[in-house]
Parts: sequence; structure tokens; C-alpha cells
Amino acid sequence: MAENGFRLTVLTEEKAVLDDTVVSLIAPGTEGYLGVLRNHAALVTGLAPGKVTVTRPSRDPEDYAVSGGFLEVQHNTATLLADALEPVREIDVPRAEAAAARARERLAARGPDVDVARAAAALKRALNRMRWARQAARR
Repeated sequence: MAENGFRLTVLTEEKAVLDDTVVSLIAPGTEGYLGVLRNHAALVTGLAPGKVTVTRPSRDPEDYAVSGGFLEVQHNTATLLADALEPVREIDVPRAEAAAARARERLAARGPDVDVARAAAALKRALNRMRWARQAARR
């Protein structure tokens, strides 16, 4: 492990997204964004929808859209368990826009067969994906 780094493992329900040495991690905790560097105090926190930024040694930072999950840090090891996570540069904006439109339609209908919480969560995920993809496109 690099002298100034720590081990980061990022897992989703589908796959292991990342398992590498990093020098920093910025994640959207439920109480606000937090940064993790080597020798960080132990913690466990929930993650809110937002952007995760990972910096590996000798590389530019990489941004990911995360829909929520949990982050555990202990003994120079961080484990991020994400509900869904994808590199910002790979987000399909038209697909995210379509998902947001479907969620809005379901929320507007509010029929007996509509799971309002699920539709609201889908809308939040789609808007998060669109936000970070558009921000990255402006750079």
C-alpha cells in the first residue's frame, strides 16, 4: 500500500466496482459531504444520493454518482456499499431523463397501484445522475 494511501473497496449489489489504493475519498454522508484520508478515524455512516470522488496515487480524481448506501472506515481501509454507483462519465443522460419523466408520471397519477416511496426514490436517483453528468459535461 502506498505510504500516503489507504485501501478502498466499493461494492454494489451487482459487482465489485473498485478495490484499490487511493489517497482520498469524498462521499455524500447523510449529514453532509465528508473526506477520508489515510489514518482517518473509524466511522460508519449512511450515504445520501450525490457524488463520490476518488483520487488514486498519480491520477486525476474520478467522480461517481451514488444513489445511497453505507461507508465504513477503519484501520486504513474504507468500504463503500452502494445501492447504485456509476462513473459520471458513463451516465446516459437521455436514459436518466426518461427515468425521471416516468417517475414524475407515477407520482402525479398517485393511483392505488403506485408505490409513492419507490417512485420518489427513482426520481431522486435520476435527478442525481443527471446533475452530475451535466456538471461533468460543462468541464
